[in-house]
Amino acid sequence: MSSRKPITGPLQGIRVLDLTRLLPGPLGTMLMADMGAEVIKIEDPNHPDYVRAFPPYLNGESVNYLSFNRSKLSLTLDYQSEEGKNLFFDLVKTADFVSSRIFG
Repeated sequence: MSSRKPITGPLQGIRVLDLTRLLPGPLGTMLMADMGAEVIKIEDPNHPDYVRAFPPYLNGESVNYLSFNRSKLSLTLDYQSEEGKNLFFDLVKTADFVSSRIFG
């Protein structure tokens, strides 16, 4: 998990697990992080956030991805593995909010 600078604000003390992809979800959780929430961006290594592929790029990374995920912690988690599932459920127990988009 990467680290972030501590931020103060009205959402300080709130923990959010961010499983969103594309633009609306990461934008919403970015605003929560900007207001002091601890946001943990969780990506599946087999299906990372689609925004990673959107240009323009800076040093090989999508500027859009970097922008929408500023102030967040980052974690790659394989939901298919038993270890990944257990870690996710342990994180859910510590979270105040889980932001996700389920595709049918």
